[in-house]
Amino acid sequence: MAVAVRPARAQTVAPTAVEATPRTPRNRFLQHWAGVGVYVALLILWVVAKGLPLSRTSIAFWLILGMLAFTLHDVRRWIEGVMLEWLPFIAFLLLYDVARSYANFLMPTNVALPIDGDKLFFGGHVPTVWLQQHLWHGVGDVRWYDYAAWGVYMTYFFGTLAVAAGLWIFAYQWFRRYVAMVAFLSVTGFATYLLFPAAPPWYASSHGQLGPAHRLTGAVWESVLPSFSKLVENGQALANPVAAVPSLHAGFTLLITVFLWKFCRWWWRIPLAAYPVLMGFTLTYFGEHYVVDVLAGWVYAVTAYVVVEKYASRRATRKAASSALVATEP
Repeated sequence: MAVAVRPARAQTVAPTAVEATPRTPRNRFLQHWAGVGVYVALLILWVVAKGLPLSRTSIAFWLILGMLAFTLHDVRRWIEGVMLEWLPFIAFLLLYDVARSYANFLMPTNVALPIDGDKLFFGGHVPTVWLQQHLWHGVGDVRWYDYAAWGVYMTYFFGTLAVAAGLWIFAYQWFRRYVAMVAFLSVTGFATYLLFPAAPPWYASSHGQLGPAHRLTGAVWESVLPSFSKLVENGQALANPVAAVPSLHAGFTLLITVFLWKFCRWWWRIPLAAYPVLMGFTLTYFGEHYVVDVLAGWVYAVTAYVVVEKYASRRATRKAASSALVATEP
């Protein structure tokens, strides 16, 4: 005889305090943008009180703090990223800055060779001298394009780190590849500074080997913000004046463009393509580099991109093949 079995009555479990107040998408959204808002407010207050953060350490501090604002939902990831990735990355860049300042003690400084290079490309003329003769009107008559060029120039100091922070937050799978390119470009540039220390136009002019060519980076703001121009001059005094070939200002700018190119829609590619060109013009006009320095920086950047991309692609292919082989094994 068949026996009917009554289904067991489901037990009702009282929700815990955590279950009673689940983290909804709305709560995550508010938490995320609240953190970003606080960060932006703090940054604005800092800029108003102390000015723009221009040193490597201050820029890194604010970018790392910004990363925390965007990852409040996963603070553990932020802590691990700062300790294992960002602190070594920043330490490497600081070490590069220090090492570059001593890179001219091994070989004699080349002053005439870059001048000859520009004259070869431009029919006996040096573009820096020509541009300043036609565009620069002195500290008392700074034009709009001087301010625009200065703005482009200053993006160098935070551009590389800002792109790295953006990748870490929004496209982490590309972060380490980009950092490897930055490291490759820095090391190859430093090796060149050791073996071929070369003077920029303003240096050659001050030593009587080139026509009038002034260093305009600090002079642009001298009549408006004298204290700020002093800050720029102090920063320039710490740099190596004969680390001009290749121009890593130009190199890092092009690296940003080349790396981000595949991620951008066509309308973003227009300013992205203009960025290294404007930086190259600014460096030449401001007396920081010759055109041949800029071209050399671009060659180094493309080389860094190609070498790291090929290595990463081959490594990914080998890893995929290894995973496929393991999956097919009985």
